[in-house]
Amino acid sequence: MDFGSKRRWGGSVPGHEVKKRKRDEINEQIMGNYFNDPPLYGDGLFRRRFRMRKSLFLRIVDEVSARNSYFVQKRNASGDKGFTPIHKCLVAMRMLAYGGSADGLDDTYAMAETTVIDTLFEFVETVIDLYEKEYLRPPRARELEVILRQNEARGFPGMIGSIYCMHWQWENCPSSWAGMYKGHKGKPTVILEAVATQDLRIWHAIFGLPGSHNDINVLQRSPIFDELASGRTPEVEYWVNGNPYTMGYYLADKIYPNWATFVKTVSAPASMKHKVFASIQESCRKDVERTFGVLRKKFKIIYNPARMWSHKKLNGIMRACVILHNMVIEDERDIYVNPEDTQGFEGADDPPVSQNRDVPAIDKLINTYNCIKSKETSTQLQQDLIEHIWGLYGASTGPFATR
Repeated sequence: MDFGSKRRWGGSVPGHEVKKRKRDEINEQIMGNYFNDPPLYGDGLFRRRFRMRKSLFLRIVDEVSARNSYFVQKRNASGDKGFTPIHKCLVAMRMLAYGGSADGLDDTYAMAETTVIDTLFEFVETVIDLYEKEYLRPPRARELEVILRQNEARGFPGMIGSIYCMHWQWENCPSSWAGMYKGHKGKPTVILEAVATQDLRIWHAIFGLPGSHNDINVLQRSPIFDELASGRTPEVEYWVNGNPYTMGYYLADKIYPNWATFVKTVSAPASMKHKVFASIQESCRKDVERTFGVLRKKFKIIYNPARMWSHKKLNGIMRACVILHNMVIEDERDIYVNPEDTQGFEGADDPPVSQNRDVPAIDKLINTYNCIKSKETSTQLQQDLIEHIWGLYGASTGPFATR
């Protein structure tokens, strides 16, 4: 072997075994299993195996293949037909849904390990390119109105959602980075910060910070309040216990700071009022924890330890999974939620929050951040909500409740 010459990767290599994978037969089998009329496996099994309804999947296939020529069926150098768009998208979704090894799909879908990996990352990048603007954004004005109405009915006027962080273990984290990414979990992890609502829709997501951070460190690097400080969010006005407020808030864990935009539970509640408030707050804050549970169960690739070497690829997979999760929530909202409760979720036709994109003066920006971080407002809001919750639920949860 000539050690002075550079080894050539890719393409045909002399001596390597050539496998005839009979792609046409596998493609016919896929169509017969799921897409012919009648299919061997019905809509319920399709939804179970690929985490979405068939109609949504076919829409994604059409739009992905229109955007990225990688998914268009082509002929190779020998004239054989390549994989169809449905074939490639099925393999990518199977990888996201089950998180198994790429080599394990060869005997089922007749696709080599390297092609499976390439298909997965092409799919992930195209999904982000196509849908990130619509499915990774804060709520628009009419959507926010619906969210506020739903949360007010639960006892929290002015509540926008719940905020929390999730860790994704990074099994193949480079050794030189392991100390930076290893936190209280004991193994290298990467953090996802998200805001979710009762219907499990994720309205804010930032991923990529090392697992050595805690929720406060993540918050200090998060852009969650940038739009609010810049005056580009819808106005929120509500009254609690007779007092007016002009900023929405998130339900948060105890570790979060005492800001006007967070409402936390009461530590070691002593009085009945505090116990009732803590119970209701912790129950509603489960929205975001339920969302993380559904997201990880739906896409096992982020439930299992990540085996990729590249931080960029991890970021792409997580963002694509959040986008697909939100697409499924929007597509299936009418199945699980009363349609009257979701009037106002108009989708892409809903007008933007504001057309004014002027950058505010630095003094105004600082004053807004001071209002966001106001401990006095945080204390007053919590006290008002304690009284408000007691007025709604106290009689039914107290020691003299009627059974």
